[in-house]
Amino acid sequence: MNTVKRLAVVLIVALVCIGSAFAQFPQKPLNYIIPFNPGGESDIFARAQQPLMESILGQKVIVSYKIGGGGAVGWAALVKEKPDGYNFMGYNLPHIILQPLMLSNPGYKTNQIIPVYTFMSTPDVLAVNAASPFKTLDDFVKFAKANPGAVTIGGSASASANEIGTVLFSKLAGIKTTYIPFTGSGDAIPALLGGHVSALMTYTTMGNQYEGQIRVLAVAAEKRVPSLPNIPTFKELGYDLVEGAYRGAAVPPNTPQNVIDVLAKTFEKINNNPEFAKKMEANGFKLEFYGPKESQKLVADKVKVYSELVGMLGK
Repeated sequence: MNTVKRLAVVLIVALVCIGSAFAQFPQKPLNYIIPFNPGGESDIFARAQQPLMESILGQKVIVSYKIGGGGAVGWAALVKEKPDGYNFMGYNLPHIILQPLMLSNPGYKTNQIIPVYTFMSTPDVLAVNAASPFKTLDDFVKFAKANPGAVTIGGSASASANEIGTVLFSKLAGIKTTYIPFTGSGDAIPALLGGHVSALMTYTTMGNQYEGQIRVLAVAAEKRVPSLPNIPTFKELGYDLVEGAYRGAAVPPNTPQNVIDVLAKTFEKINNNPEFAKKMEANGFKLEFYGPKESQKLVADKVKVYSELVGMLGK
């Protein structure tokens, strides 16, 4: 066998081995990174997904955290990870759109966060401490109008669905409020319970998880959500506010498509698991079924919407 033929055979064998390795993905434990505090929506959902992922993929899935900057610290690290699918991360809309638009250097660009699957969403809710004198949204608005600037509304991160919800509601209601960002939903709840903020713009999930400790005044959805059937929408109460967060999993740029497809099919199977779906919906999550291409379109569509709101945020 001459040298050229020998090199050709070596190249073919190498390509077959590489293809085989990717075809057999995963071959070792995976790291599912959450860029927020434990106890928030991303963490709750990931913990529920974890055992099903391990069963489907046949590998251990480790849930870990990289906290800071309302998710920016984690996403800045994600884009530098080896693009092999073994390190993937929860991602949130509108966070990954607004942060690059609003921050001078968040450490990443929106198009560097490669969505694998968008598996759930949660509408915003306005909530107060269960001991609060505000029994209704009308009570809250009346107080805020009588005391301009006295009302503080906490939420998960800056440049987030919670901040957008706060800003839009304040504008619609004609009130002046101050938005206080926390590192995640799980971190914001103790601030409300401790009386450090007047209210939270949080998510439907927190309304279920902290039932009896917080009072949800309104939901920013088109219609009432099944997990909070007795809570009116903002629309019912005269405020045209529909806002919330989409969440999914993302990988670094240049991750092979077949690896993305394995992860995407895994998340789709999990969402289609009847027991999982029933449990998550009862806890206030709305299951979504956006694959890689559909998720990219969702991000592109939201870029157009949120780009118009940037001037209203961070004030």
